[in-house]
Amino acid sequence: MATGLKKTSSTIIISGIVTETVPGAFTQAQIDLQLNPLDNEVFVVEAVDINITPPDAIAAIDTGTRGSLSSTSRTTIGRLNNSNVFATVNSNIRAAGFLDGGVGFETVSPDSATASSLDYIAVLATDNFFCAVDGTNNLANATMRFKVFGYRAKASSATYAALVQSELLSS
Repeated sequence: MATGLKKTSSTIIISGIVTETVPGAFTQAQIDLQLNPLDNEVFVVEAVDINITPPDAIAAIDTGTRGSLSSTSRTTIGRLNNSNVFATVNSNIRAAGFLDGGVGFETVSPDSATASSLDYIAVLATDNFFCAVDGTNNLANATMRFKVFGYRAKASSATYAALVQSELLSS
């Protein structure tokens, strides 16, 4: 369990999906956590499982699909070096210069639904988090699906204030 937080629920699973509005258009969905700020309630993310539609295999054209989960709203797909991003997925097909559909590559972080080496992945102090998807050179809309595993916890006033400030400043 996260240090300085008092666990107030058992594990909760939050599932969701976001689909591009048109191929190649960054699309984001806000996921409501319904936290109670009057009680300094936070959500501790223990694990994440995400998947994304594969990119289209088009001869001689590089294609890709990307997604991210973040604590604050974004205008682009986040990467792990962004402090507000807690999970990413990236699938690419490298086909430029080939007569066929190319070779596919995929990366996901965290790389499993059970981050057994960590107590938690993130602590979300505001009421929501964001799921985003974006594709490149695809004919169809990209879709990202996710499950976030975590629990509700109560923070002290000082800890809660620091978490909220840190989260808002990371956007």
